[in-house]
Amino acid sequence: MANLQDVAQYFLYLDGTNEGDGISNLKLQKLVYYAQGFYSAIFDKPLFNEDISAWTHGPVVPDLYHQYKQCGSNHIPPVNDFDASSLEKDELELIEEVFEVFGQYSAWKLRNMTHEESPWLDHEADAGVIPKKVITEYFKTRIN
Repeated sequence: MANLQDVAQYFLYLDGTNEGDGISNLKLQKLVYYAQGFYSAIFDKPLFNEDISAWTHGPVVPDLYHQYKQCGSNHIPPVNDFDASSLEKDELELIEEVFEVFGQYSAWKLRNMTHEESPWLDHEADAGVIPKKVITEYFKTRIN
């Protein structure tokens, strides 16, 4: 299983090496959510262990949010060097695919997309944890 920090750092690395527009905390939250969802749907196991919660602005990994909250809505500094050996080949490939598909969107576009999806919709009222099984089952409907 991947380490959440490695997943986040790889997204920041990909953005930096692909001359991206920068990744804010809000955007990073959505990218790791989509990575978790698609990975768990394809491989029937979570990409990382941390829980994802339904917050006002969509799915959030609380520990990751708090790590970067000092950046506010500004871009998180890019990662210039990443040790790819910290992730398995299938993890790297999936993160790259998620970045290619979803990284092109703004943080607010991604936020709005998650607000139309059942994992967040079904749990936003209580701002609680979105069960991993709920995320997996929802994303299975996206890959078929």
